[in-house]
Amino acid sequence: MSTQAKAQKLAESVLMEASEPRPAARQPILDLHGKTHGYQVLFWNGEQLPAGKEGLAAGVLPGAGHDASLDAAGSVDLERLSCGLPAFVTCAANSLGGEQVRALPPRITVLELPADTEATPALLASCGKLKAAGFRLALAGFTGSSGFWSLVELADYVKVDIAQVDAATRRGLFRRLDDCPARAVATHVETQEQYGEVCREGFDLFQGYYFCHPEPLKSHRIPGNRLVHLEILEDLQNEPTDMNRLSQLVKCDAGLTYRLLRLVNSPVCAMRQEVTSIQSALMLVGEATFRRIAMVAIANDFNTGQPAEILRMAFERGRFCELAAGLCGLSPSEQYLVGMVSLFPAMLRILMDDLVRLLPLRTEAREALAGKANQERLLLRWREAEEAGDWAACDALVRENGVDHGQVMRCHREAVAWADAALK
Repeated sequence: MSTQAKAQKLAESVLMEASEPRPAARQPILDLHGKTHGYQVLFWNGEQLPAGKEGLAAGVLPGAGHDASLDAAGSVDLERLSCGLPAFVTCAANSLGGEQVRALPPRITVLELPADTEATPALLASCGKLKAAGFRLALAGFTGSSGFWSLVELADYVKVDIAQVDAATRRGLFRRLDDCPARAVATHVETQEQYGEVCREGFDLFQGYYFCHPEPLKSHRIPGNRLVHLEILEDLQNEPTDMNRLSQLVKCDAGLTYRLLRLVNSPVCAMRQEVTSIQSALMLVGEATFRRIAMVAIANDFNTGQPAEILRMAFERGRFCELAAGLCGLSPSEQYLVGMVSLFPAMLRILMDDLVRLLPLRTEAREALAGKANQERLLLRWREAEEAGDWAACDALVRENGVDHGQVMRCHREAVAWADAALK
């Protein structure tokens, strides 16, 4: 290839990369009932980021001469990314009066100021104007320092990092917050024990993945109807699938039949005519699509009584692993199952070790679900790192395995859109 052709190809690559939306991760903020209140939105600005959740959650984007977080937020559809719920976007105090903020949708945007923000008269005036325009404000890393209290009166949310503020200090903060309109958000809540503790302290909004780790039921047994669903999963893995047997198994469960038909008639399949029977669904959508939709219906049933966010994450993981499987030489159908099943223990409140013994999977896939960092777990590891906003780990995984980062991100975006459609 000539030097001119190489230069042209490089220019085209740069233009394509510039036109792509910036990678964004969303971390749910749940209420006391397990309902999603909003999302913390974390962005990657194309530079190497520090490992770990803390720097990312605080919006630390090194090397940026402007507010990279706001710049990235303006390049994505926040309404779609947050499903119309409040989108918490980290910003610097000196950016509040700029064009970047005015480009964001006020109805859903929560502008989150970092812990070291100084409450100057100019900042308080900017906050007042933004509030009048419809924006909401959050204070991150709140510790009760004296310089913050004038901002608390304007804030809609006060975020307290329970990894940094001990229980005694948190109780003191609550006594002082009694007369303030701001809602307290406990962040870095990762276990059920921590969740119970901050609930007792008075928090009613929570950020962290505690909901993915519910306490297992004491019996550790899977109910009988769930075992039928696992039998269906086994049939779905057969090549070719015995559709007659499969349809009979599905029809034995009225709830599963209803969920399946509802999904087949949803935007996920974009059918031009209403599908009213399992047999019609099998014929009209095809084996591969039916396999995927049946998995979604089963996951819906498994997640009864648990936060809907678990289901959303399972859909995104499954679809992402399926779409990206071809980039890594993996089986799409097996990867779809690995992604979905990774959250079945949270849905069923059982241990993964108890579940994997019942699953119709190859040894390597079972080991991947049990936590072994093998090839079959590669895409699930990438997705878990993305959920944490750990872009450094995401980048390391694709580099080490020779996978194209742009293609992975396109699979991710498509998986998020597919999951959103499946939940409508």
